[in-house]
Amino acid sequence: MNSREDEALAQAAVDALVGQLALAPKPGLPDPRDLTARATRRDHSALRWSARALLPGLTAMAAAARRTGEPSARLRADLGAIGRSTEHTVGLTGGGHRGALWTLGLLVAAAALQPGARPADTTALAKRIAAHPDRRAPRRPSRGSTVSARYGAAGARGEAKAGFPHVRRALTALTTSRAQGAEEPEARLNALLTVMSTLQDTELLHTAGPIGLRHVQAGARGVLEAGGTATEPGTEALRALDTDLQTRAWTPRGSAPLLAGTLFLDAIGARGTARQATHHPHPKLNP
Repeated sequence: MNSREDEALAQAAVDALVGQLALAPKPGLPDPRDLTARATRRDHSALRWSARALLPGLTAMAAAARRTGEPSARLRADLGAIGRSTEHTVGLTGGGHRGALWTLGLLVAAAALQPGARPADTTALAKRIAAHPDRRAPRRPSRGSTVSARYGAAGARGEAKAGFPHVRRALTALTTSRAQGAEEPEARLNALLTVMSTLQDTELLHTAGPIGLRHVQAGARGVLEAGGTATEPGTEALRALDTDLQTRAWTPRGSAPLLAGTLFLDAIGARGTARQATHHPHPKLNP
């Protein structure tokens, strides 16, 4: 039986993914703009619906972690089985979000293992889960794994096995931007650009090759070096980068799930802090 805590973690993850979808402009990525185009409106609506379809699977992942109680090979196998079943269900709603399911599933499971942990501890637990092989997984190589092997890129699995370094960097960028007075959408876009500026995005490598990847990374750095999205020069650079990527049909899809993971950790961290301040004036030490 799933607990309210499991459901709350899963809902926070889905909210983070939907929040990521709502941002605009996201260079080369789907967003709610240009809704006068029927195809664009339909596609973005399908992404929102399929994001919400992840809720039962993410709840089951949190429950599996709570039952298992440790970042074990058994938990990794359970998460893989739940993930494949969830992918099938999401496919019936229009598909999408495979990368988000991988990232959020590991982070949700890690958060369920150690409620109230700091983001760095949660990503460290996710790393320990991802270190185990999924022995039940199909043996056919995915496009991401093929591209990773060809170019030596870490890919989604490498990111998880490293403890989600881009999520940690994005979380720092998010909190720093807020502290400097950026509005929430601007802070979130700065976090996204922080990911894009260094991520070895296998989707970009597949469609644009190493030169295209470096072009996108340099463009993202250019926005940040111009002052970020809270400044006029940064906003202009962001729009130029988005127009450029849309024209080239280059989509840095690998960055979006990592931003969703960042927003998830940010949300549960804020919730945990508020709950502790309200209900636990004397913090309880972990055994």
